[in-house]
Amino acid sequence: MSLRLTDVTLTYPDGQSRLTALDRVTFAVPAGALAAVVGPSGSGKSSLLAVAATLIAPDSGTVTVAGADTTGLGRAALTDLRRHTIGIVFQQSNLLPSLTAAEQLRVMAHLDGRGRAGARTRARTRALDLLDAVGLAGQAHRRPHQLSGGQRQRVTIARALMNDPTVLLVDEPTSALDNDRGAAVVDLLTRLTHERGTATVLVTHDRTHLGAVDRIVGVHDGRLREEMVTESQ
Repeated sequence: MSLRLTDVTLTYPDGQSRLTALDRVTFAVPAGALAAVVGPSGSGKSSLLAVAATLIAPDSGTVTVAGADTTGLGRAALTDLRRHTIGIVFQQSNLLPSLTAAEQLRVMAHLDGRGRAGARTRARTRALDLLDAVGLAGQAHRRPHQLSGGQRQRVTIARALMNDPTVLLVDEPTSALDNDRGAAVVDLLTRLTHERGTATVLVTHDRTHLGAVDRIVGVHDGRLREEMVTESQ
């Protein structure tokens, strides 16, 4: 499995006691599969995503990413793991207003330390290829204010794929989009997951566009409940 959480418990301080966000959760996603995690606000789905992204360490249990057990890793090692192995699409696009769509992607290669001339050329080529893959080949030189909400979300997805991650984690990608654009984004994520072989987790409260995903898992009071698995799984 490219992503596995095993017996994970996560709690937060709550006055004199602690609030349980994840309660002995076991959850695995193989390469090339998209799992949708659904549930209302406060159910634990965002905590699940944060733990899977190694942004929060659980109280107990293990998180394994691309075969690497993250338990006990220091801050630098976790940062390196995220940079090379995990792509994250946050709910807000956080695109830099002064950069073009292509530059938003290329800056990821610079953060990865690929600063030499040959690497810069490869980064430019990969950025254009990814923008083409998300349907924005003609928008590479546009800045965020020149793009629609759906187009900005596609740039964000392409940016998360720039360093060829094994695991792709996506937080509420349709929350700010209308029905048609939301459906298009979920379809895009499904296609890219299957084509590029990522283990993708899509966290959402909106069940409207999940017909083509590989799995749907509900979160209720920090516990998971399998709701749908396709025959291919």
